[in-house]
Amino acid sequence: MIHSRTKAIGQIQAYVIKLIDAQPFHTLRSSKRNAKPSSERPRRAYPKRRKPIPFVSNVKEVQDPVEALSLFDEYHQMGFKHDYPSYSALLYKLARCRNFEAVEAILGHVQDRNIHCRETLFIVLIQHYAKAHSVEKAIELFHQIPSFNCVRTLQSFNAFLNVLIENDRFCEANDIFGRSYKMGFRLNTVSFNIMIKGWLEKGEWEEACKVFEEMLEKKVQPSVVTYNSLIGFLCRKGELDKAMGLLEDMRQKGKYPNAVTYALLMEGMCSVGKHSDAKKMMFDMEYRGCKPQLVNFGVLMTDLGKRGKIDEAKSLLNEMKKRRFKRDVVTYNILINYLSKEGRAAEAYKYFIEMQIGGCVPNAATYRIMVDGFCRVEDFEGALKVFNAMLISRHCPRLESFEYLVMGLMVCGKLDDACFVLDEMRKRDMQLGLEGWKNLVIKACGGGIVAGGLVTELISVH
Repeated sequence: MIHSRTKAIGQIQAYVIKLIDAQPFHTLRSSKRNAKPSSERPRRAYPKRRKPIPFVSNVKEVQDPVEALSLFDEYHQMGFKHDYPSYSALLYKLARCRNFEAVEAILGHVQDRNIHCRETLFIVLIQHYAKAHSVEKAIELFHQIPSFNCVRTLQSFNAFLNVLIENDRFCEANDIFGRSYKMGFRLNTVSFNIMIKGWLEKGEWEEACKVFEEMLEKKVQPSVVTYNSLIGFLCRKGELDKAMGLLEDMRQKGKYPNAVTYALLMEGMCSVGKHSDAKKMMFDMEYRGCKPQLVNFGVLMTDLGKRGKIDEAKSLLNEMKKRRFKRDVVTYNILINYLSKEGRAAEAYKYFIEMQIGGCVPNAATYRIMVDGFCRVEDFEGALKVFNAMLISRHCPRLESFEYLVMGLMVCGKLDDACFVLDEMRKRDMQLGLEGWKNLVIKACGGGIVAGGLVTELISVH
């Protein structure tokens, strides 16, 4: 099937109108509603699996939004009757590509034809609008949900509230939070948790406490997440006594602390120098019915790394292996990071290999740490080896890493490799800054009059 790629993005709206208006809309749901069940067929013990919808499967593989629209049209021309699943799959694709002009055009047709939509579609679109910093559009869409033959529930309300908080729109968040009952929503624990989290991120402890008190007054039960937000804030402020008081209050109310609760308290203890207490808490928590998790080991490893006790951090990693914990990329990154900072890049590389042998896939941070670690000890060949692996994995170094690697390769006389790295930068629309080019010219020319002249010319052109 060949998809057209020749239509300009600016013509999408007109194109959508043409292709959707070309034929009348039919739904599979309406035909099924009129079908009479057969008494001759035996009743199934399990529900029948839905067959995959060809268009939905194909559109997920398409990257270009114009191609997705062309695919929609091709299926339409072949007589395929697009229903809600088709429209939602197309809208998800367009929203991820941030093609909101086409999103709005299609939503208009969905609305005109009174297609029954699921609330999850609008939640996703609202979140995509927010990621694109189009909060006003997200607000508008939230209020329009009922006009799409869709019941707006507390789920979309909470998602919308979270979008407002994350985009620093506290006035609107407070307003809609206060009007929730008039809007027909009965606030739940998640609603209050979102507001508490927002105020704490702004450093507004008193406001967060007011929300917490309102929560209790309205007999909405706090969750472990509620307490973790409050305990985490106090621990970051070094107010451990208050944090421990909340832990006790939590237990009295029948809420069981989880591994994150203990990790937050352990971090607070480490931040004020109570390292032994933090270690003791991790081993005591198990007696209280909470098994330590990777996050708890991570807190101790990070603390040991900050204090230069790398070998003790390595011992913790071995202990995790003995206790049959499957170590994750975050755990390895902690150790690799501090080994690299200590100038032990070769040792860090061994763990870099070990994690992959054990089935743990490095992430972008792992590669960046290793590239920077090798550059730090001026092992630019090692850095280039990791750099190549990073490109294969489709991750990208930081601009500073690119610059450091190019300079190092130039000093080592590996001009071809340096040019290769510069070419990879160009492919990613990353450029050396003025200072970077200046250093590169000086390194390439070995200083002196020629280098000085080139640098002067470079600055004047820039």
